[in-house]
Amino acid sequence: MTEPSAQYDLLVIGGGVNGAGIARDAAGRGLAVCLVEQDDLAAHTSSASTKLIHGGLRYLEQGELRLVREALAERERLLAIAPHIVRPLRFVLPYIDGLRPRWLLRLGLFVYDHAGGREKLAASAGTRLAGTPLGAPLRADISDGFEYSDCAVDDSRLVVLNALDAAERGATVLTRRRVVAIEAQSAGWQITVEDRGNGARAALRARALVNATGAWVNGLLQLAGLQPRQHLRLVKGSHLVLRRQYEGEHAYLLQSPDRRVVFAIPWEGCYTLVGTTDVPFDGDPARVSIDAAETGYLLGILNRFLRRPATAADIVASFSGVRPLYDDGSGGTAQQVSRDYHLELQHNATAAPILSVYGGKITTYRRLAEHALALLLPAMDIHGTATWTGGEPLPGGDLPAADYDAFLRHSLARWPEMPPDLIARLARHYGTRMARILGDARRLEDLGARFGTDLTLAEVRHLVAGEWARGAEDILWRRTRLGIGLPASAVHDLQDAVAQLLG
Repeated sequence: MTEPSAQYDLLVIGGGVNGAGIARDAAGRGLAVCLVEQDDLAAHTSSASTKLIHGGLRYLEQGELRLVREALAERERLLAIAPHIVRPLRFVLPYIDGLRPRWLLRLGLFVYDHAGGREKLAASAGTRLAGTPLGAPLRADISDGFEYSDCAVDDSRLVVLNALDAAERGATVLTRRRVVAIEAQSAGWQITVEDRGNGARAALRARALVNATGAWVNGLLQLAGLQPRQHLRLVKGSHLVLRRQYEGEHAYLLQSPDRRVVFAIPWEGCYTLVGTTDVPFDGDPARVSIDAAETGYLLGILNRFLRRPATAADIVASFSGVRPLYDDGSGGTAQQVSRDYHLELQHNATAAPILSVYGGKITTYRRLAEHALALLLPAMDIHGTATWTGGEPLPGGDLPAADYDAFLRHSLARWPEMPPDLIARLARHYGTRMARILGDARRLEDLGARFGTDLTLAEVRHLVAGEWARGAEDILWRRTRLGIGLPASAVHDLQDAVAQLLG
């Protein structure tokens, strides 16, 4: 990976999905790029999503057809370029009298099927629930509903893979570097970053900046001496991780009387992920957690549908994130604020550009990056570069025919003495690059020390050397999802191993 230098064409501040996506796109067009993140990659909002690549069925109700169409088209592209971390998921939408009428649901699903160029995913359909496996977890009086398709994603790995691809195309990626000063210069910007580990400071220069700092976007503009022109609505979204509540690999879309929807999704083999909430937020975006009201709200909606009610005893974990939504001034409740994005281009006193990202959703990050560069490159007097990210696989995503099931079968045959669950997890996380971890190993013991589950020293070494992991939390909650239920002793041993690998 490229070592930091002093001069770049483009410096991207913010290592969430939008910043990593823009860095990847720009690096692939030949720009000298530096990506700076104050914490770990995907440390905040981009690891706290509902883990979906979807068009946003409920956004149709708000008249956001353009956003839904773009998101549905991106769903197809991401399924093609990242078939290891993006997977098809079938949703069940139970019908209940007194909520949205049946005709409206049918119409919305028809538009959903046809608005975005659906190719790989199955179409929607009405479905009987009573007496079927799909209806088995539901109340006996819920007799029918609808099915439709969307995709699930490992959100934090999506961020890491974009940053990794950017680095392999020449970008510099600096994590745990806080921007402490931004100054206008005659040929662009000078940015001072501080290493959060040892306090050392370094000056970086760039012709242009991207401000992809999410909830911190306007604060960074002020640090650069510019007056923000746009506003944010900060909205907290929280999720519960429950012991598995039903059998099967399908998800549920559950309607609430307040016209919100809540998802129940099979997650990591033995859990059910339930979310999300929409709560106005005015605290520190770096310190956010679920509260009792949100817990009660999510359990309450879930239990309006379940035959066997879930209780607090079923909760094994929770997570929350702050969505920095673009405030267009139209007002409305938190759930009514658009998930669309807005890009704001400004210049310093010497005409050097800075582009700020407001809002957006994880599904449309790649198109957002293309739009960002369409604004930035002319401002930098760079012409003739072409869009490219829609057809190039993300690292590990070059599966033959983008067929994950066939790839998994091949991997199981290639390492027949390895635990099948380990092979399946590595295939889903790393795709074709799982061979960099397994190599010539034949049995689990060949991969070195284990940390609680099937996390081995070989995988830890790979994550530290190649994916910017700098601590146990990075590995357990953002590079993998193995943190739930891991004993404290295993976490301590993992932290020690990472420290030794870092020297």
